[in-house]
Amino acid sequence: MIGAYEITLVAVVSINLMLALGLNLITGFCGQVSLGHAAFFGTGAYAAALAAGGLPLPVVLVLAGLVACALGLLVGVASLRVREDFLAITTMGVGFVFLGFVRKQGWLGAEMGLTDIPDHGLGDIGFVGLCLALVAAMAALSWHIKRSWMGFGFAAVADDERTARTLGINAAAYKLAAFVIGTFLAGVAGAVYAYFTRFIIPSAFGFTVSISILTMVIVGGVGSIWGVVAACVVLTLLPEFSRVINDYKLLLYGALIVLTMRFAPGGLAGLVRSLVARRSTGGAP
Repeated sequence: MIGAYEITLVAVVSINLMLALGLNLITGFCGQVSLGHAAFFGTGAYAAALAAGGLPLPVVLVLAGLVACALGLLVGVASLRVREDFLAITTMGVGFVFLGFVRKQGWLGAEMGLTDIPDHGLGDIGFVGLCLALVAAMAALSWHIKRSWMGFGFAAVADDERTARTLGINAAAYKLAAFVIGTFLAGVAGAVYAYFTRFIIPSAFGFTVSISILTMVIVGGVGSIWGVVAACVVLTLLPEFSRVINDYKLLLYGALIVLTMRFAPGGLAGLVRSLVARRSTGGAP
């Protein structure tokens, strides 16, 4: 029988997977560095907390995703003229604006947040099934997008936006699409988080959450679906097995970003590809 601890692990891993898959669409597929993903996560959580009492669970999940992607669309439009470092700073600012806003709104609970969020009504097994089904659906969506014309457009924009435009690719439309889809997934993750914890506070959606999710994407391999999934599972579960790791988690994440960018820019997926290629050529350089 599944206990409370196992359910917590499944929920936390699943929520992080949803966030990482969403960010991978934005950063990995389309090359837009976002440091404010926690803001869209929080938007979905607050939307779900407010709507959970009067709407069915499936409707709340979709609604949370739509509210988050509406914010993502606004951020995407505002970010069309900025790239690389400036885009990262812009999205980081969005995260701080979100926190500043919710902390001053009494109807959102201000610093105390929202409590007594209605139960999802699925029971323990049902909730675990929901988490796994959502992760599977998001991974399948990512796989489909990567191999579709949209994925090719994302890759062209990520590689060289100016060249993509000369080839007739509407770079602005693809960038907005990446933000909308990626933030929708983050909003759904926020709704799952709200139903799971049944209370939300602003500090749960701080800058450190954005950095943690970005670390999972970078370590897994930017643009790789299976690499991001593997890194997300490992980095989420690792602190559970060591108090020392949990206490120095942010230090570990920072070190992993530096080491990955320095010695393995392709992340875990890149390392595996290079090992496979080396074995297929008999170890020849």
